[in-house]
Amino acid sequence: MTAGLIAGAVAKSATVAEVLVGRGVLAEAGALFRRQFGEGPACIIADDNTWKAAGAAVEASLVAAGIAVRRHVLAGKPRLKPTVDLADRLRDVLAVDGSVPVAVGSGVINDVVKHAAFSLKRAYLCVGTAASMDGYTSAGAPLSDKGFKKTIQCLPARAVIGDLDVIAAAPAEMTGWGYGDLAGKVPAGGDWIIADALGIEAVDDVAWPLVQGGLRGWLGAADGVAAGEPAALEGLFAGLTLVGLAMELHGSSRPASGADHQIAHLWEMDDLKFGGERVSHGACVAVGCVMSLRLFDWLLRQDLSRLDVGAAVAAAPSLGVKIAAIHAAFGPGEIAARSVEEVRAKHVDAAVLRARLERLRDGWPVLAERLRAQVVAPEVMVDMLHRAGAPAEAAEIGVGRDYLRRTTLNARFLRSRYTVLDLLDECGMLEAAVEASLPPMQRKEGRG
Repeated sequence: MTAGLIAGAVAKSATVAEVLVGRGVLAEAGALFRRQFGEGPACIIADDNTWKAAGAAVEASLVAAGIAVRRHVLAGKPRLKPTVDLADRLRDVLAVDGSVPVAVGSGVINDVVKHAAFSLKRAYLCVGTAASMDGYTSAGAPLSDKGFKKTIQCLPARAVIGDLDVIAAAPAEMTGWGYGDLAGKVPAGGDWIIADALGIEAVDDVAWPLVQGGLRGWLGAADGVAAGEPAALEGLFAGLTLVGLAMELHGSSRPASGADHQIAHLWEMDDLKFGGERVSHGACVAVGCVMSLRLFDWLLRQDLSRLDVGAAVAAAPSLGVKIAAIHAAFGPGEIAARSVEEVRAKHVDAAVLRARLERLRDGWPVLAERLRAQVVAPEVMVDMLHRAGAPAEAAEIGVGRDYLRRTTLNARFLRSRYTVLDLLDECGMLEAAVEASLPPMQRKEGRG
């Protein structure tokens, strides 16, 4: 059934032409390349780790198919950072000839090659080496540009290969990251439901079922994911693939990204490190997912049908006050400048805010039921993430209580996308919700 869903989504895609998933399919790389890109030449881009995992086998298959190949292998340590600067350096590597880029790796490799290929107006082949994130088939490249992480619209890979033997051999923590990235779609769906109910951004009937239709089933295989069971890994990789296609078809990351990602992006912008390594995107999203679910849990214990709309409108900060808060939070620089643009885009005047909050108040019983059907209890998600081998609590990635409070409050500034953070803020409830969602006081641990 999942294979049929992928085939159906690929048929709708303007860019993705083929997704090949199965055991031993690296051997088919050469034939797939000739089908989708012709006679080449090709340039394989990998790092030390992904070259050993799959790059050499891909090169052998391409050569056997008569494709001229060159390679550019990056250092695998320290962990690569997804930046526009790295993408631009790879663009220059590719620009010396007309090679088709072949990205062999997972999140960072795919995203920087995606941006480099798009800059050169070239289609590319992606060989995924881990079920660690949802970007293999997405058009967006989440990259840091002068310290500000943003999703840059490019084009997805024309073809994607996911060899389940390679994916099963990936480090277990990477599979946990992919599970965490997929888990974030639960609260992200709640955010989209809120935006839909308030008339801000309607749910897309094509993208929504691609992400949410099989989500509970994929997440329900947490023990199998941790054990490396082929069926569970195939479901995880397929789910992440469908999420990427949903983002491409929708034209933005809304189907996959909400408050959970906004919180995570702040940690990534701060170059959060734990255990001597930069914390991965998937690990950050896993913890951001749990924090977001705790906010939903708090929200659903409130009776917004009794919201004092007049008081909320009277207490709402002006745009100037919001801009001042951004500068106080981030200081001078690119993060503050970009955040001001995002907040300007979603700020509304008193009349619009009043109408929105009246709609929220009057429609709360129905909206609350929709949200209860979408989100899961945070303690349930914590258990699922741990069973899958992913982090769930802030301390597990080096985020202290005070830092968690500060970054959660400031995350609403990063995107114009409306989420649970914005709803709570406009109701005058955000600080109370965040405070109630923090872990208990304990000895200072990690970044505070």
